[in-house]
Amino acid sequence: MEFDHIIIRYGEISTKKRNRKRFVDKMKNNIKWVLRDFPNAALSASRERMYVILNGENHNEIIERLRGIFGIQSLSPALKVNKDLDEMKKAALYYYRQLSETPGTFKISAKRSDKDFPYSTDEINHELGGHILRNSEGLKVDVKNPDFNLRVEARKEAVYLTGEIIRGAGGLPLGSSGKAMLMLSGGIDSPVAGYFSMKRGLEIECIHFYSPPFTSERSRQKVIDLTEKLSELSGGMKLHIVPFTDIQLLIQKQIPENYTMTSTRRLMLRIADKIREKNDAMAIVTGESLGQVASQTLNSMFAINEVTNTPILRPLITMDKTDIIDIARELDTLEISNRPYEDCCTVFTPAAPKTKPQREKVNFYESFVDFDSLIEKAVENTETLTISRQSKKAEDPVDDLF
Repeated sequence: MEFDHIIIRYGEISTKKRNRKRFVDKMKNNIKWVLRDFPNAALSASRERMYVILNGENHNEIIERLRGIFGIQSLSPALKVNKDLDEMKKAALYYYRQLSETPGTFKISAKRSDKDFPYSTDEINHELGGHILRNSEGLKVDVKNPDFNLRVEARKEAVYLTGEIIRGAGGLPLGSSGKAMLMLSGGIDSPVAGYFSMKRGLEIECIHFYSPPFTSERSRQKVIDLTEKLSELSGGMKLHIVPFTDIQLLIQKQIPENYTMTSTRRLMLRIADKIREKNDAMAIVTGESLGQVASQTLNSMFAINEVTNTPILRPLITMDKTDIIDIARELDTLEISNRPYEDCCTVFTPAAPKTKPQREKVNFYESFVDFDSLIEKAVENTETLTISRQSKKAEDPVDDLF
């Protein structure tokens, strides 16, 4: 005996009305891509849920793949058996023994869609529950708040058993909310911001500002490794590496020291906006958390945001650093981010950056410098890598995986 299908519950997608089919189709395509290594598995979808028909494939391996797909609220392995009481008993005990965690209490919840089935729901509960109790130790019945609830439904064609509810990633299907550009610094925060953006259905491309020789090849590789980690959630991701040395040197030379950080962020945002436009994205994502550093005060954001009308998404804006670190640890990006290789922001950090910069002043300082030609040059010389778990190389723009 083995599990023959997996039930997939939609979660937030269920709240969609006229647009539900679009979200369901997007998630269905994402699931098909993830299950490409399981040739025997088949996928069917209804308005309320999806089903993976295993056809002999390993259910644990497939569930592990499915758990990371955004849009899935929960998963349950399921059994289909003949309408025979002895076979139902064996299936119930098998299901119990396959649980990832051994429960202390349980109940059987029977439903009889086939009214011609010879046993009532109470009789099914009693027979299957008694069989599990006789073949297990330390297990008790709790009909009000059980650790495990085995649901048994007798239909016309067969009997179905399901019970274990495995939490999915939640959110919205990847790519269902459009595309955005993630400003990926190499620190702890921006990969977490990328994760939360993808969870809300955004397709992400990354932008990194690179200033050799002040930043090393190892700092560049750190960002590639972070992008690879994020690409595990999507299958593939583009990373745009912007040459930023000339602009930073000019900022250090022409802008008063306490305003260099503000001006640097403004120039980064202007470049990111041009790359966004070239790649048909609709927003820019940052890892900023309010008040965490000088460039992330409300005054700084007000001064920096002036250079673009593009939506700036800040998923971490109200989060504490400790919470961000905990999530980075769960995403397995923390160790990479903590590698001691500085990025262009930390290398050029002024001794006393302005925490309450004024738009009028930064505009005045920048008015004496021709940044436009350098911005165009930086965009033109940007290197684009296509990052996946299989490759780390420069390629043409990746085709949509979904």
